[in-house]
Amino acid sequence: MAEVRVNLEAHSYTIHIMSGGISHVGALMRRLPLGDKALIVTDENVCPLYAGTLTDSLTAAGFTVAMVTVKPGEGSKSLTTANAVFTEAISEGLDRKSPIIALGGGVVGDLAGFAAATYLRGVPFIQVPTTLLAQVDSSVGGKTAVNHELGKNLIGAFYQPNLVVIDPTALETLPERELKAGLAEVIKYGVIADQNFFADLAAAAAALLARDPAVLATVIGRCCELKAEIVAQDERESSLRMLLNFGHTVGHAVEAVGGYSEYNHGEGVAIGMHAAGLISKGMGVCKHEDVEILQQLLSRMGLPLKAPGYSPQALMSYLQRDKKMESGKINWVLMTGIGQVKITREVTDSAIKEALAQIT
Repeated sequence: MAEVRVNLEAHSYTIHIMSGGISHVGALMRRLPLGDKALIVTDENVCPLYAGTLTDSLTAAGFTVAMVTVKPGEGSKSLTTANAVFTEAISEGLDRKSPIIALGGGVVGDLAGFAAATYLRGVPFIQVPTTLLAQVDSSVGGKTAVNHELGKNLIGAFYQPNLVVIDPTALETLPERELKAGLAEVIKYGVIADQNFFADLAAAAAALLARDPAVLATVIGRCCELKAEIVAQDERESSLRMLLNFGHTVGHAVEAVGGYSEYNHGEGVAIGMHAAGLISKGMGVCKHEDVEILQQLLSRMGLPLKAPGYSPQALMSYLQRDKKMESGKINWVLMTGIGQVKITREVTDSAIKEALAQIT
């Protein structure tokens, strides 16, 4: 078992990375000051695989367990689905010490976290991520949200989990497309913070795609360390944490234009990172060779670089509603090299439009 501590003073918590970790969630939760009732939020894909193991673990630790199962996909990140979680919590008599547990990927984590942040003005929240994307990124750091028809993650809160339990063996059942989606977020960490890690990923590409358990565990741990370091310095994304949005500005627009069904989040981020690299090159802050190196690794991991047939104008309309916008300008994360990025609002429309034209 490996542990990563997220140091946030009163909101600090531990990430436990352990094979078979789902069967130990109940025992780990008993170390915390929690009530005896717990609500699991999962989806229809994950439920038959891991809900039984988690329920048994909680029951053995003395918890009374209720469950909400939602449909998989971005469509469940909605106020309507959140209301179904609230209804179950109220019906089961959950109080302010009753934990809500996310068992699933990023959609389930965001939904359950939003429910935990708002039910009774905040109840304990436990993350048990089962996808690579959630294990390396969305389960850590306390971003919770649901989508609006006009944009992604526009309704939400910063709300830290009390505990994160990552079980790498859950990736054995992950569909190939979802594994690759998670690798997009993994690559992001190398670009924004660790040139050596990026090089290690390039060397280990085949092992990662083959789901080598030792390599996966090492990569997950390093990603959690990098994110914990950033979140500890900037919990609410006022400055440094914005670096984690590399690729997400255009990525979210790609997801939205596709109705959250054509490209998943990791694929959108991959396309968005490619676009960010092109913008960086167009603005003269990054070498052409570094953009090519990023493109090559994304391609080796089987990730898309373009959204063929998409309208640059449609993408631009979503960019103009980006939640990272200030005073009419987007806070762009641009790469200055592999392992180095910067935040700037001084990006020309021509550089953006040229990049969008190249990815569509």
